[in-house]
Amino acid sequence: MNKDLTVGEPSRVLLKFCLPLFGSVIFQQLYNVADSFVAGKFVGEAALAAVGNSYEVTLIFIAFGFGCNIGCSVIASQLFGAKRFGQMKTAVFTALIATGVLCAVLMALGFGFSRQLLEWIHTPADILADSRLYLDIYILGLPFVFFYNVSTGIFSAMGDSKTPFYFLAVSSVSNIGMDILFTTALSTVFTRGVDGVAWATFLCQGVSCILAVFFVFRRFGRIETDENPELFSWRLLGKISVVAVPSILQQSFISVGNIIIQGVINSFGSAVIAGYSAAVKLNNLVITSLTTLGNGISNFSAQNLGAGKLDRIRAGFRAGLGLVWTLCVPFALLYFFLGKSLVYIFLDDGSGEAMQTGVTFLRIVAPFYFVVAAKLVSDGVLRGMGKMRQFMTATFTDLVLRVVLAFGLSKLWGVTGIWLSWPIGWSVATVMSIFFYRSIWKDRETHVL
Repeated sequence: MNKDLTVGEPSRVLLKFCLPLFGSVIFQQLYNVADSFVAGKFVGEAALAAVGNSYEVTLIFIAFGFGCNIGCSVIASQLFGAKRFGQMKTAVFTALIATGVLCAVLMALGFGFSRQLLEWIHTPADILADSRLYLDIYILGLPFVFFYNVSTGIFSAMGDSKTPFYFLAVSSVSNIGMDILFTTALSTVFTRGVDGVAWATFLCQGVSCILAVFFVFRRFGRIETDENPELFSWRLLGKISVVAVPSILQQSFISVGNIIIQGVINSFGSAVIAGYSAAVKLNNLVITSLTTLGNGISNFSAQNLGAGKLDRIRAGFRAGLGLVWTLCVPFALLYFFLGKSLVYIFLDDGSGEAMQTGVTFLRIVAPFYFVVAAKLVSDGVLRGMGKMRQFMTATFTDLVLRVVLAFGLSKLWGVTGIWLSWPIGWSVATVMSIFFYRSIWKDRETHVL
């Protein structure tokens, strides 16, 4: 059901809109968690390291899918809030066509340079073949990743966060069963283990994508317009790109930064890689949840910007801050005090170097979830109002600090020094994002379509 986010009490509207988004994140992360769980428990520590190592490279592709999602979602939200439904449909068609072209280019590059990317991050020889196998199968499924992301962005633009949640919930739960099936009962077919994990994810993501795209077009058929929408618009592609390209660059450079950091981590051996792979899955569950809630705040801000209701955006910021901080409490407590039990989900050895690595990482970053949450809420408003220069500045500051500090502090304190780069980068970037958010209300400059 479409939902107008420009009416109703802001905190209640934002809560009802964001809760399904949070649920979607939980199930989305089940894909990666299931892959790591099955690889670590049913195949072995080396397989877990291979999946985790490849995951850092897949984040580059996810960054492009995320940017397509945000670009389409923000512009469609503004048009939906302004009740310009014909142009909204044109913007969506334009985004889908551009996404297909971009996806094809990335697939060609991915297949051509997958081995070089893995070698660039110093992937250990004992996991290189499995890492490349997992990565190649993932690249084959990129169309599912891209078009699903754009479809969920379209639903969010129309105020509907429940429909994509239902698709993803069923698909994610199915993925767990498929992972186990492909690595146990069908182990004679998928002899390396990681290929079974990868193909299971490929199939389940495909089902989720096809359903999402089908229902997007079905929903569009019910929206009446006074004009026939165009199939493609260069003007609206430019508008989408203004939001999408900085978002892609943001996520891409973060991914590249993470790959560089992964290269530093890889120099400490497979056990450290496995421990980090387990812990970073748990960490990404939190960060992705907060990022997705920030995206919801972007939709809320964009719809209200289109409707000219700027005061509701400020109320939405306050409500969003309360929402993300509430979410941070259980995660911070669980990760800090029960980190070993959670990492044990992925590892059989409860006393080895891999376990200690994962626990140390979680204890260092968990208290700072409240800090990065404030940044992501501020970023959501900045992005929804078209303040992409400020948004990019704060994000790149975080990235550069984390990469530089990972190199420098690792020479002083080993892998613990790498983990310390996270809270330092988050803290500096959060101060900048909040400053930029506060500056919006001084000049009142907006980017209305």
